Amino acid sequence: MQSTEDSFYTTTARLIQQQKRLIARMEEAFNSPDANKMISVRGQLITQTIQIEGFLKRQYPNSQKLCNSQGNFSDFSSLPIQFNESRAQIYCSLFASSQELFKLRPIIDRLLSRRGEITLVRELPLVSGERQLDPVLPIAPVVRPNLNKPAIPLDNREPNLTTPPLAIIGRTQKTAIANYVPPMQPAIAVPIEALNHLQTATQFLQTAPGAFPSQQQAFTALNRLNDRTNSPEQKIYANFLELPNTGMVKVLPNSAYHRQPNTVQNRLEANINGYPFSLGIETKGSFVPSLPLQVVGENFQLVPENIDYGFIVDVGDLALEKLDGKLAVLNQSTRDFFLNYQPPKELESLQIDKRRFVTGKNQNWNQPQVILTGAKAQLNRTYLVRSLQFQLPDIILNNQPITRRNSRAKQQLSQVPSSDIIIAFRPVRSHLDGSYTILWRVLNQLPAPQIEDLEKYVQ
Repeated sequence: MQSTEDSFYTTTARLIQQQKRLIARMEEAFNSPDANKMISVRGQLITQTIQIEGFLKRQYPNSQKLCNSQGNFSDFSSLPIQFNESRAQIYCSLFASSQELFKLRPIIDRLLSRRGEITLVRELPLVSGERQLDPVLPIAPVVRPNLNKPAIPLDNREPNLTTPPLAIIGRTQKTAIANYVPPMQPAIAVPIEALNHLQTATQFLQTAPGAFPSQQQAFTALNRLNDRTNSPEQKIYANFLELPNTGMVKVLPNSAYHRQPNTVQNRLEANINGYPFSLGIETKGSFVPSLPLQVVGENFQLVPENIDYGFIVDVGDLALEKLDGKLAVLNQSTRDFFLNYQPPKELESLQIDKRRFVTGKNQNWNQPQVILTGAKAQLNRTYLVRSLQFQLPDIILNNQPITRRNSRAKQQLSQVPSSDIIIAFRPVRSHLDGSYTILWRVLNQLPAPQIEDLEKYVQ
């Protein structure tokens, strides 16, 4: 039978972890335009505050008297007989964090009213048998709120357009719908006062672990389940990751980077960290080569912008450690193509080559297989990538004229930062969301390609 003291440490460890999860959910809800997420954290805040207050009162009836505003007990000599110093510190840390989070309730209510300007806010039924009709059409079928699903946008008349064709630099292109301007997505910034409350509550929780006795394993075990910094893959492949020009990254599905039609997205968080991921190679100026890799359907796919392009080949079950800059372990045809392919020096020819790799058409590479920008995603396989990237100046991307005041632009046209890199990567784990954890290694950095005819594309 569990002792009273062990029960105290086990329960407080669980409550502290619940507080940490609630803080993470609040951060997500504050940054999201989804009203359902805000309703969810508001309900969780109330129920969790009641749960913690009930537990604390059973331990000591006057939490305010025992603990000060900094989450510490006021006076060791005034501790109740059933408390020791460590239990009092844990007790007060939990009390202070709960009080700090509860200060967010009016802020959540205010933010929820603003979410109501973006998405439909449905009141939750009080009992399971309550009927809730559509607020606009009384004869509409009964709709029960489901907080697990995103809230319905108030403006859902956005057309479902197909994926646009490859952009062509230097010429105008037709759009799917003439003069169509997509709806502006909301810019949602978390209020500073909310961030301060979350930070303070987190600091209170951080003082609790040191007060747990060494023999108490409940907190350590629960904390380990929520530790995202030390993944198993990082420990398994630690020796490989110590090699130069190597790394590990999670490659997400293409859907993670594109908003679905008639959904709402916070445009301040439109860019997902990690894509494209930097290769950490030094180049001239501020240009940093990266690898724009995504999972599209069942394939690993390069999705570069502007005139950047590349190609991928599955080279089989080869260890990354066996590959080097000379690619000696590959068959001669693949090795020669990766090492000897010469990118054109004209803008139009570069874009033609890019379309050849994307479509697989009109290829005259003298290869036994079609070379593409993607390959089927599989574990226990190694993939070789050659990636070419160019940092085009704005006068080319925006078709701007060169004036006397903008004479510096001529120099930019003749010194476009670029890179030509051969990388190998190997997926080591697949995830339920369709993403893959991969190991990558830069094998070779070829001479930076140059474009010699940019001036003729300027007005």
